[in-house]
Order: sequence, then structure tokens, then C-alpha cells
Amino acid sequence: MKRNSTLLLSSFIMMISYTASDYFLTWLSVRTSDYLDWAVYDLVTIITLSLIYFLIKKTTPSFLYLLVGLTFNSMFFLFMYFDVFIRENREPWLFWDIYTFSVNIIDLIMIVALIVDRDFLGLHILKNKLISLFKTSELNQIQ
Repeated sequence: MKRNSTLLLSSFIMMISYTASDYFLTWLSVRTSDYLDWAVYDLVTIITLSLIYFLIKKTTPSFLYLLVGLTFNSMFFLFMYFDVFIRENREPWLFWDIYTFSVNIIDLIMIVALIVDRDFLGLHILKNKLISLFKTSELNQIQ
């Protein structure tokens, strides 16, 4: 499968995920929490993208951006769910502002990553440095 095909497939999976999780398309469903629903949608999307990767063994630069972005978004959704529904907090506080800003910026970064399909934030460089750091530390432990 060509690189452009994997980019198209990733974009298609993201489109399906965001369309399925859109509040206006699911207004008839029994909703316990949008935050929990969104976290589940993101986790399913991460699993779907990972399965596609293991099947076709090819990615594009945007693939890492999607996985990292969806992971952070799902963590924010779970933290908001915990704050609002478990702790029953009704008073806005700093985390709510961080949540709002971060989720929207992460979504924008994922969109840009799919459009430009370049490592514009250096995530791949960071990933490679972390991998080499872990390999080096593992080799030092073996000796």
C-alpha cells in the first residue's frame, strides 16, 4: 500500500471517529457523560489505527501525531469525567480551562498533521531520541 493510501486511510478513520462521536448525531442515545463517551471513541480510534498499522506495516508522519493527540485527549476526557461526575465538582477551576484549551489545540494539531503530513513539531525526532535513550539504558543494565 502506498504512503498516500495510508494517509487517506488514517484520515478516513479519524473522520468516522469524529462523525460518530459528534453530539448532534447521537442526541437520541441515552447519555451518561459526553466526556466518557468521547474517551471511549478516542480509545476505539487508537485501537483501530493500531490494528491498521499492524495489518499494513506502513505509516505516515501524521500517524504518530494522531496516536499522541488521541491519547492526550482521552486522558483529558477521563480526568474531566472524574472531576465532574465522580467528584461532582460544579465549580469551574484551572483544569477546566486547561482542558478546553488543550483539547481544541490537540484537535487542531491533528488536523494540520493530516493536511501537511510532516513532522512539524519534531515528535518523530523526540520519539527516536527516547527510543535510543531507552536502548542505551537497557544495554547498560545488561552489562
